Amino acid sequence: MATPSALQAPLAERLRPRHLGEVVGQQHLLGVGMALRVAFESGQPHSCILWGPPGVGKTTIARLMADSFDAQFIAISAVLGGVKDIREAVERAQQARSELQPQRTIVFVDEVHRFNKSQQDAFLAHVESGLFTFIGATTENPSFEVNSALLSRAAVYVLQPLSEQELQQIVLKAQALDAIAALEPAALERLIAYADGDARRLLNTLETLAVSARQEQLHEISDAWLLKVLGERMRRYDKGGEQFYDTISALHKSVRGSDPDASLYWLVRMLDGGADPRYLARRLLRMASEDIGLADPRALRLALDATEVYERLGSPEGELALAECVIYLAMAPKSNAVYQAFNEARALVKREGTRPVPMHLRNAPTKLMKDLDYGKAYRYAHDEANGFAAGERYLPDGMDAPGFYRPVERGLEIRIAEKLRQLRQINQAAQAPTRQG
Repeated sequence: MATPSALQAPLAERLRPRHLGEVVGQQHLLGVGMALRVAFESGQPHSCILWGPPGVGKTTIARLMADSFDAQFIAISAVLGGVKDIREAVERAQQARSELQPQRTIVFVDEVHRFNKSQQDAFLAHVESGLFTFIGATTENPSFEVNSALLSRAAVYVLQPLSEQELQQIVLKAQALDAIAALEPAALERLIAYADGDARRLLNTLETLAVSARQEQLHEISDAWLLKVLGERMRRYDKGGEQFYDTISALHKSVRGSDPDASLYWLVRMLDGGADPRYLARRLLRMASEDIGLADPRALRLALDATEVYERLGSPEGELALAECVIYLAMAPKSNAVYQAFNEARALVKREGTRPVPMHLRNAPTKLMKDLDYGKAYRYAHDEANGFAAGERYLPDGMDAPGFYRPVERGLEIRIAEKLRQLRQINQAAQAPTRQG
C-alpha cells in the first residue's frame, strides 16, 4: 500500500487525466477521427454543451480543452453561482486578452441548466464577440433546458455512462498507484455494479475502501468485507445480482398484470433497497411504450412527467411522482401491438435489405429529378376526400402489406382498430391500378 504522504491528494485528483490519451471512456467522441478529438486537434476551440449523466468526464474534458489550447480556465457552478460570477468571468477574460501576451479564456458552467434564461443570455454577446469560449455541462436534455439562442451557438456532445470494462480500467489505474488493495473477483464485480457507470462514485467508494483497508492492514478485499464496510445499503442495492433483476422483473410483470398494489410494493422495495430512482423512471418509460402503447398514449406522457418531476425535486419528494406513475400504468389498458409491430418491421428490414423507394414517393427538389419522374403522380392526401388518398400505395413496389400493426380491442386501440378497418375497406373498394416502375 502507498505511504500516507503519497495519499494526501484525493484519489480522483491523482487519477485525473493529464491528456486525452488518459481519458477512460467516451471514445465515440475522443477516439481518433471522432468529433471532439478533431476539435482538440484543430487548434481552434469552439463553444459546446457536454450532455451526460454524472461522473462521465464532463469537467475533465473541459479542463483538458483549456490545457490543449493554453487557455485560462474559469469554472462556474450554476447551482451556487449567479450574475456576479458571470461578470467576474467577463472581467478576467478581458484582462487576459489585453495582456502583453494575450491568452484565450474558456468559461466552463457546470449544471448550466440550473441558470435561468437571463443568466444564460448573459453569455451570448461575449460568445459572439469571441471574448471567451463557452462550455456548458448538463445532465438534462439541452433541447429543453438551454436557451435556443445559446444552444444555436454551441455544438452538443452526448457523453455516455462508463461501461463495466472502462470502470475496471479505473480500478486498475488506482491499483497501479498502490491506492487500493487487490480485490477478489466477486468484490470487484459488486463494486463495478454499484458504480453504475459513474466514475466519480467509483473513485469515492475506492477511497473509502482504501482508508478502511489500510487501517485493517488488508492485502486483499473480499466481497464479504466490502459489504461490511459499505453497509446495508450496498448489500441490498445489488445491481449486478440476481435479486435486483428479480425485483425489477416483479415490478414490470405486476404493472403488465394490472395489479396496482403489487406494482407499488415492488417499486418501494427497490427504492428502499437503494436502486437509483432514475433507473426506475427509465423502466417506467419502457413499460408505458412496451406494455400500454396506444391503448393509452397518456401513459407515456405521464411517465415522462414523472421522470422530470423526480429530476427537479430529487429524493424523497420526487419519488411520489414515480409512485403515481406506477399506479397509473398498472391500471391503464394494456397493448403490446406497437411493440410487436416495431419488432416485426425491424426483423423484415434486416431480412430483406433495401428495397427502392417507389418513384411517386421520391422527393423531387430539382428539375432534373422531376424530368426523371421523381414524385410523378403522387397524390396529396389533403386534396382528396376526407383527407385520404383511397387506393394509394406507400410500400415498396411488389411488397405485400405486411400487417405489422394489429391493434387490440382495449382502450384507445378499439377506436384505432375501427379506423384502420374503415381505411382498408376504402382502399380495397378503390382498387387502385398497379403502378409501373
